[in-house]
Amino acid sequence: MTRVLVVEDDPQLVRALIINLQARRYGVEAAPDGATALRLAAARQPDVVMLDLGLPDMDGVDVIRGLRGWTRVPILVLSARQASDEKVAALDAGADDYITKPFSMDELLARLRAAVRRTEEVPLAPGATLVETAEFTIDLLAKKVNRGGGDIRLTPTEWHLLEILVTNPGRLVSQKHLLQEVWGASRSTRTNYLRVYMAQLRRKLETDPAHPRYLITEPGMGYRFEG
Repeated sequence: MTRVLVVEDDPQLVRALIINLQARRYGVEAAPDGATALRLAAARQPDVVMLDLGLPDMDGVDVIRGLRGWTRVPILVLSARQASDEKVAALDAGADDYITKPFSMDELLARLRAAVRRTEEVPLAPGATLVETAEFTIDLLAKKVNRGGGDIRLTPTEWHLLEILVTNPGRLVSQKHLLQEVWGASRSTRTNYLRVYMAQLRRKLETDPAHPRYLITEPGMGYRFEG
């Protein structure tokens, strides 16, 4: 049974989450504040954490940092905060996904299933260099991409972006992180750079660039590689 820790101080929302999750055979434990959440996570190690940012005793971003000090458990942020800098802060602290309140239960459950699937995927073994999809193969050591039997020519910037996403499979990587890693801190707000280069990557790698299967955009937050 997949165990979910819900960190939320709204009793009505907690009740709704518990009912819906238990009906789908998830084990659920709830924490009303950050300190309780950190204690329960350390004691019983959940499979997924659902976390509100506006907690009564500490900011949810600090809870994320506390968890990331010792665990890679998937963290789904559930928050009414819609400002892009709030989303970026949570993602940069180590959150795996960000869902803005109010949300539909169907969307939440889909995001939860995706997070669980990612924990079940077999990661690259130490020293492994190949990432294979149904349509192309990425050789991380040789810095090459092969599609349909031929090499795809990537620019150094395109390769750097792809490498970051591929080595974080399934995880939402924030725009700020990508910009800082590829262009430096002085360009951390130039999101137009990302749009241009991600469009180029999709044209080279995706069968249908307008409806990408592998290089996924999370509007206002960042990108993820679904292998």
